[in-house]
Amino acid sequence: MDWALRFLGVGNAAAVDLGSAMAVIECGAQPWLTLDCGGEGLTAYRNHYRTMPHAVFVTHVHLDHVAGFERLFIHSYFSGQRGKVRLYVPAPLVPLLHRRVADYPNVLAEGGANFWDAFQLIVVGDAFWHDGVRVEVFPVRHHWPETAYGLRLRGSVVWTGDTRPIPEMLARYADDNELIAHDCGLHGNPSHTGVDDLEREYPQELQARMMLYHYASAADGEALRARGHRVAMPGECVPLALPTAPCVITQAP
Repeated sequence: MDWALRFLGVGNAAAVDLGSAMAVIECGAQPWLTLDCGGEGLTAYRNHYRTMPHAVFVTHVHLDHVAGFERLFIHSYFSGQRGKVRLYVPAPLVPLLHRRVADYPNVLAEGGANFWDAFQLIVVGDAFWHDGVRVEVFPVRHHWPETAYGLRLRGSVVWTGDTRPIPEMLARYADDNELIAHDCGLHGNPSHTGVDDLEREYPQELQARMMLYHYASAADGEALRARGHRVAMPGECVPLALPTAPCVITQAP
């Protein structure tokens, strides 16, 4: 099976024309695992795949990354997928995600429904199994400790989510020649990586494997390219190496 990473959106919270930062790991040209569920990103997902996500990993709970959950709830609850859409959520994020998207009196006006009825909530720690493949999870530097996480499919791809530079994490979680999708804008701030930060903190070997996303505008993207970096575009699909992650092939009884 061929593996790929499809960027549904690549912009920061203000770059609506670039779409909210969201991606899909594909296997055999089909969506395998969706990374976050922003509003614009969910629209891009629906437009491309003609369906809704069946499995989502949540990196953090800022609204540009989780604003699509109300629509995903409606789809899952009323389309026959109730309780089947898997949500992989790092344990410290569960209460934050609940307060952000689920803590509303009567999710349906007529009552009788809980927000989480629509999903299969899978609380994760350092790793989780998805379709028999082990996926690793690691903390990143975004706003506050234990509020944002990245993901690695060993040998294939690392997704940092929103973060400042994390050289100590990538030394451990990007050591198998993975493609690294990294938060980077033209200018850094206390929550996000700027290109000066990226070039200062990471060795050339890591930078050479990076694709940058979460930038502020098309012009900023061009400026990042002019500095020699590979910059993701909305809708771009990038081939990935075959994962080397542990894999368990299950057989039907």
